[in-house]
Amino acid sequence: MTRRSLYPAIEPTERGRLRVSALHEIYYEVSGNPAGKPVVVCHGGPGGGSTPSMRRYFDPARYRIVLFDQRGCGRSTPHAELRENTTWHLIEDMEALRRHLGIERWQVFGGSWGSTLALSYALVHTDRVSELVLRGIFTLRREELDWFYKEGANWIYPDAWEAFLAPIPEAERDDLMAAYAARLDADDASVRLEAARAWSVWEGTTVSLRPSQERMQSFSGERFALAFARIENHYFRAGGFFEREGWIIDEASRLGTLPGVIVQGRYDVVTPMKTAFELDRAWPGGKLVVVPDAGHAASEPGIVSALVQATDSFAG
Repeated sequence: MTRRSLYPAIEPTERGRLRVSALHEIYYEVSGNPAGKPVVVCHGGPGGGSTPSMRRYFDPARYRIVLFDQRGCGRSTPHAELRENTTWHLIEDMEALRRHLGIERWQVFGGSWGSTLALSYALVHTDRVSELVLRGIFTLRREELDWFYKEGANWIYPDAWEAFLAPIPEAERDDLMAAYAARLDADDASVRLEAARAWSVWEGTTVSLRPSQERMQSFSGERFALAFARIENHYFRAGGFFEREGWIIDEASRLGTLPGVIVQGRYDVVTPMKTAFELDRAWPGGKLVVVPDAGHAASEPGIVSALVQATDSFAG
């Protein structure tokens, strides 16, 4: 089968800001067909923010495409804020946005941390989800976090790992998340920025089979890195704020026959395939699609093709 590519770039038909608490206001946008099938995109990170390319995984003639920036990142305010910022807050933000836009049910699309949020939302508000389209499955279990921040990915990227370790003294390297948390919350702005860039660049270096200079420029930018590193570290140290470790996989059977596609790169170093495999076994309605020549990034050709095929199949 010929590989699919992204749909042409489009501009939003609507942009807005939604007050979700006394502290937080989130940015959202709508594009595509106002009468089309609704879909909401959960971006990665947490703390990554939405990008224009996220509109392009959907046929704009058949979809009403909703993007939003989660609390503390992108164009949402306040920037890099950790207070009132948990998975449960984000789930209710999605519900507030759905009601604000007058949508009854929507497809939920997300990759990496976006898959975590999409699955969590679907488990809490199953009746509001028409389908799930997921990529690079991540559930914040300790073994997943240890793979990337303790032992595993560093065997594949020892050079990038060396740079990731650089801001942390040898004596503190037994708990890198805690060591980074101290620096990301430091009074000295230069210490915060050095830690944020090192944290962000480690992930940016490992997400795809082939390096991307454009991605590295984005991940090392001051504004992006500060939100990305601070919010990721905050969520990861808390295990996603779930009531117990493994909550998503344990509860996935409750999704029943809710239809969905799980797209997973075989050589994904950030969120290895084991978690996607376990989700596929636990969720009757999910269909696992393994891309044999891809890593983690949504922009890799095989991942793009599988995601576009999935959204086309659900366009109705």
